This record gives sequence, C-alpha cells and structure tokens, in this order.
Amino acid sequence: MTQIIEQNSEIPVEASSAPSDSTAADGDNFAPQPSAGISMHGAGLPSPLTGANAQLPAHLEQLADRARDYVEAASSANTRKAYASDWKHFSGWCRRQGLEILPPNPHTVGLYITACASGAAIADRKPSSVTTIERRLSAITWNYAQRGTPLDRKDRHIATVLAGIRNTHATPPRQKEAVLPEHLIAMLETLPRGTLRGLRDRAMLLIGFAGGLRRSEIVGLDVGRDQTKDSRGWVDILDQGIVVTVRGKRGWREVEIGRGSSDATCPVVALQTWLNLARIAHGPLFRRVTGQGKDAGPDRLLDQEVARLVKKAALAAGVRPDLTADERAEKFSGHSLRAGLASSAEVDERYVQKQLGHASAEMTRKYQRRRDRFRVNLTKASGL
Repeated sequence: MTQIIEQNSEIPVEASSAPSDSTAADGDNFAPQPSAGISMHGAGLPSPLTGANAQLPAHLEQLADRARDYVEAASSANTRKAYASDWKHFSGWCRRQGLEILPPNPHTVGLYITACASGAAIADRKPSSVTTIERRLSAITWNYAQRGTPLDRKDRHIATVLAGIRNTHATPPRQKEAVLPEHLIAMLETLPRGTLRGLRDRAMLLIGFAGGLRRSEIVGLDVGRDQTKDSRGWVDILDQGIVVTVRGKRGWREVEIGRGSSDATCPVVALQTWLNLARIAHGPLFRRVTGQGKDAGPDRLLDQEVARLVKKAALAAGVRPDLTADERAEKFSGHSLRAGLASSAEVDERYVQKQLGHASAEMTRKYQRRRDRFRVNLTKASGL
C-alpha cells in the first residue's frame, strides 16, 4: 500500500482537461483517443472477435458475424452503455495522468478508484459513491477481459483499497419510494383517457405495478412470442387475466396478472384498450405515439421512459406533498412500481417473491416499505 500512496502523491490532477463525470447518454463530449492498441469500436466496448475476420476463410465470415451478435446479446443495452461510459472515464483519467492503459496494472486501477472516492478523478466534482466505484471497477475488469488481458481484482492494490473505501464511505442504500395503490389510482386520474398516449401510459403503469415488472421488462414485451429480435417476453391475454412470459435477470419466468375489481383500475382492460385503439396486433407492446398523437409508431419505447412516466405522474398527482418537486423526482422511478406491489399485496410472501422473480425472501423484504417488522418478537419469545 505504501507504493500506491507514494505514486499517488506524484500524480497531479489536471483540472483543465477534466471531462464531465456523466454517462455517455448525458452528453459527455470528452472522447479519449485510442491508445496502446485499444480499439474504440462499438462505443468503447471491445469484441473478443475483433480482427478475427482477416484470418477466417470466407465461408466462416457469416458465423463470425453471428458470434458477434451473441457477444452483444450477452449483456443488456443499459449495461453496455454504462460499461462504455465507465471505460471512457477510466481511460480519460489515465491519459491525463500520463499512465498507460495496457497492460492492465493493479497499481493504476488502485489509484483510479482512490481518485474516484476522494473526488480527485474529476476536478470540481463530488466523490463517487461506493456503488459507482464498484460498477466502474466491474466495467474496467470486463473491458480488459474482452481484450484478452485480464485484470486481477484480487490484487492487494485493488482489493485492499476497495475494502478501505467501503469501510470509509459506504452508506445504507437509498430506497425508491413505493407507489402504493392509492397513489397509483391518483396517478391514473392525471392521464387523459381520450388520447393514445394516455391509454398507453395507463396500461404501462398498471401492467408494471400488477406484474411487479422492471422497467426494461415492461418495454421489452411483445404482443406474441418470437416476434422481434430485441424482445424480452410476450403476453397471453386470457379470460381471467394475463400471463406475461418475461426474461429477467435470473432467466425466464411467468407472471400472472389477474383482472382487477373494476375496469378503471384493471390492467387487463387497460392493455386491451390500448392494443385495440392503437391497432397493435404484432411486435412491440408499448411503442411511441406518432402523427400528433393519433397513431402508434413501430418503435419500441426505451426503459428510461417508464421512469419518466412514474416521476411525471407522481408529481402531477401530488403524491407525497411533503416533499419538494426535486425530492419527488429523486425518490420515484420505475422501481417504485415493483416496490409498491411488494408493499401492498396482502398475501403470503412466497407469492410476492415469485411475482418479482427474487431468488430469496430476504430480497423481497427489501422491497416492502410497509410491513410489520415486529410481527415476530424474539424479545418476548425469549421470555423477556
């Protein structure tokens, strides 16, 4: 560790050339130049097949193209976007410090995460959170592995520094506010019933809540099976409800969404109304509304638009009036729908766990915002 501290003291941080500490999607205009033989193809994400075509016979080129498709399918678009932004952040920092990116050097990575934790990675920026640092380290490790030059994360110059950062800066996770049924009903009332966009948004909120779906799972649905290449699942509308077959973080699962007690809050009715009036029979379930709000276009919605919808509707409905508009925008997100179902469904916990696709009951409990924490009282049970 002495070696890291000594090296760190010799590397000044250049404030004049510091890029923005935002993701590539937020308009970061800093573009590090390729160095040390690192390809910047694919928004900074390398392919293990890069350069292989030159050595392949012509009849194998099609297989190589298909293999590249599988490489891309190995991670979600959001993950690739975040990893590209994190690699850009790391390579830009190395360039400003005059450090080589290749071969991977645990000393350099240890200095980088130290700079992130102390706020020295980017001039005039706040220190990065432990979660952000861990994500950046994962992105760096992944990028090096794809280039065939693995980084040893267990090296003491990384592992020990990271342990110290966790002990010093780690804070309890900040949970998103749950959208409870009374909140959801108020939010639905803010959406216009006479427009396609309003009908679509009603269906998205109700399906997302009743299904306990992630925002990527909501917008990734198709009308039927095997209809688009980027599908994450499909729906089957039955007499008693909807069966959603969805591919989540832990693989495929089926989610049952029953009919509601009234048409105004029934997710099945809302979905059928949207599909019928938008004239959608094939392809993406939730898509952009075009033609001055009169037509449903062919393009699938992005998952960020679910978060925007939840924030906007919560603000319009006056949910949590004790909070400022900025605080509400921070506390509500697409995750609020999952937390709302987990917090309000008064059924056996096992059913909620299955609906949300959690591996353990402990994870499901983290989503429950209002539960009787002292239903099991070990103090009294022990005789006190």
